[in-house]
Amino acid sequence: MSEAVLVRPQGWPPGMAVGVLAGLGAGAFWGMTFVAPLLVEGFSSVDYTVGRFLACGLFSLLLLSLGHLRGALEGTLPLRPTLRQAGAALMLSLLGYTGYYLLLVLAINGAGAALPVLVIGTIPLWIMLLGKPKGLRWAALLPGLGLTALGMLLMMQATAREHDPASAGQLWRGLLYAVAAMASWTAFGLLNARWLRKHPEVNSTVWANWLGVAAGLGALVLWAVWGSGWSTLTSRSGFGAFVAVCAVTGIGSAWVASVLWNMASRRLSPSLAGQLIVSETVFGLLYTFAWGGQWPAALQWAACVLFVLGILASIKAHR
Repeated sequence: MSEAVLVRPQGWPPGMAVGVLAGLGAGAFWGMTFVAPLLVEGFSSVDYTVGRFLACGLFSLLLLSLGHLRGALEGTLPLRPTLRQAGAALMLSLLGYTGYYLLLVLAINGAGAALPVLVIGTIPLWIMLLGKPKGLRWAALLPGLGLTALGMLLMMQATAREHDPASAGQLWRGLLYAVAAMASWTAFGLLNARWLRKHPEVNSTVWANWLGVAAGLGALVLWAVWGSGWSTLTSRSGFGAFVAVCAVTGIGSAWVASVLWNMASRRLSPSLAGQLIVSETVFGLLYTFAWGGQWPAALQWAACVLFVLGILASIKAHR
């Protein structure tokens, strides 16, 4: 995937327009993960996590193999990870890929799709707070933070009305899993951005491939310990659709989104890149409502508008 510099709006710092577009694109792909577990029933949280990241790992391995083959034909040596870089890829893939997604699917199974979307949607706030550039005043971030926080409050109020009080225990378990997923990805977002800044020799696509292979290895371990057996999986109704969902989310929501996010992380400060993650919430809600065949409530529409205004305010603050 090309990282060519696009023509940027007047007054924007170099690379900022590409970073913003890449961050929004990553959010559009990530939003698919909220509705994916609802598409095919009868498969466990571990099954979805393993299937998604095996697909991502196999796709990444294929791309790396093609790169090595092309390098051999051209007489050049492709970039290979050092032992320390491989360890970083394994650790970050656990935080932002397999571990995060397993927690997210468990949250969706316990609380439905809408509430985990909201909890995950607070990631921009945490990354903005923890990743603010030293030279940026807090006053400049307050409009974006305030709009995003207000949007979260409206969305939580609208979502609370939809839950059955009789399922409170399951709802609370789902909420705890969602909070753990939020903490895991927040750590990934900050540490991944720091790693990319320290290793400019590794481009976004190569790093996405390394992370993808690491996530595939993690998925194999998860499958061996907790996953369903192959014969059990293939005997279930809807296995073909399950494979298709895993392939789409593994390549799109994991690999493509990772490349786009790496591009955004290189070009934007953690606080601005973090703000763009709120687009995942907007897309996730739109996909969820489209799958359910219903329109968002007025409060949910208002929250989405506030999210978009928060993004625009944050972009203005970082220019």
